[in-house]
Amino acid sequence: MSAATPSLSRFAQGLRTETAFDVLAVARRLKAQGKDVIELQIGDSPFNSTAGALRAGVEAIQQGATHYCPSPGLPSFRQSVARFLGRELGIEMTPEEVVAAPGAKVFEQFFCEAFLDPGDAVLVFTPHFPTYLPNIERRGATIVFSALRQENEFRPNLDEVRAFVRNHPRARGIFLNSPHNPTGGVATREDLENLGTILEGTEVALLSDEPYMHMVWRGAHASPLQVPSLRQRTMAVYTFSKSYSMSGWRLGYAVAPPVVADSISRMINTSLSCTPPIVQLAGQAALDGDHSERDGQMAQFRRKVELLVGALRKHLEIEVLDPAGTFYVFPKVEKICRRLGIKSHGLAMYLLEHADDSKGVACLGGECFGEAGQGFLRFSCAEPDERLLEAVAFLTEAAKRSDRVDAYLAKNPRYRLVP
Repeated sequence: MSAATPSLSRFAQGLRTETAFDVLAVARRLKAQGKDVIELQIGDSPFNSTAGALRAGVEAIQQGATHYCPSPGLPSFRQSVARFLGRELGIEMTPEEVVAAPGAKVFEQFFCEAFLDPGDAVLVFTPHFPTYLPNIERRGATIVFSALRQENEFRPNLDEVRAFVRNHPRARGIFLNSPHNPTGGVATREDLENLGTILEGTEVALLSDEPYMHMVWRGAHASPLQVPSLRQRTMAVYTFSKSYSMSGWRLGYAVAPPVVADSISRMINTSLSCTPPIVQLAGQAALDGDHSERDGQMAQFRRKVELLVGALRKHLEIEVLDPAGTFYVFPKVEKICRRLGIKSHGLAMYLLEHADDSKGVACLGGECFGEAGQGFLRFSCAEPDERLLEAVAFLTEAAKRSDRVDAYLAKNPRYRLVP
């Protein structure tokens, strides 16, 4: 008789995941069964990785760059990042401030390990990226939410930041994501300068999550690294997934004061060992090379966003902003949800699973990003133009089929909207 498997920890049993990957699995299963699914659920680029990165990655493999490297990253990669980001942001930067990792997401955990102790308080702007919370909870810290509102173009509410600092003696961290996923909101340079003033004299560290820095559609991207009063308290995080269509390579980097960067390097040493050199060399080529391919792809994303926003605005029950950044559109569908008696993520899953027998649209309900997202849907503009328009037409017709919605809710009562 085999022994019983030991029970999992409370943390492991309650671990929340990024819902986009869960919906992706459902969408791919339905597609494998023959259903025509328009995939707007996950924030992945439809473009191939930029040509320079592809060539450099292949060359790195052929030249034997397939062994261990220093935990903080290849010296040449760190130098390229410092030179590139310094030029992009107009600031001085040294390689000692740069740490490489397999993607940007892991830096959420490392930030929490670097700055948070049990009982500390962390401010999270919400709707929020789903993986922020488990990383904070892992450290036993308290989460304080600040809602991003459509009427304020989903920009941070600085009065609530002041209240956070004033009311929480153990205020220790803030998670800032700009341009923002899922709303497309963008914090302005003025917002960041005011944030710096608010945080003066505090022990609050700032995680600045900036994967969409090249997707700012109005004005220029603003980073806390550009604000002197924020620079020494900021860990800014970047990825190659969006700007260079390298999501499958798993490459990101963080910029922080050298003492913090060194601490993160030691965390990488004791967990990941290092980031694969072949991946770093591919990313280095992307940073050092011509950026016309990247900029062309960003322009296509902007056009897709405008196309989808324009189509959604023709629907009388939908309120939608033209996002200031990202390749997401975050329409308010509260009127549809109330009329049909369905939660917004229930509406999203209905569009995928039950609105039509042969066709579906995969997207995410706003609740996937916290309670503040209720009544919204998130669409990623990663499909061809005609498919984006098809998705809106499909939504319009599916929202008329209250009979199908009722049947779906009978099988999935957890999605029923309770008045």
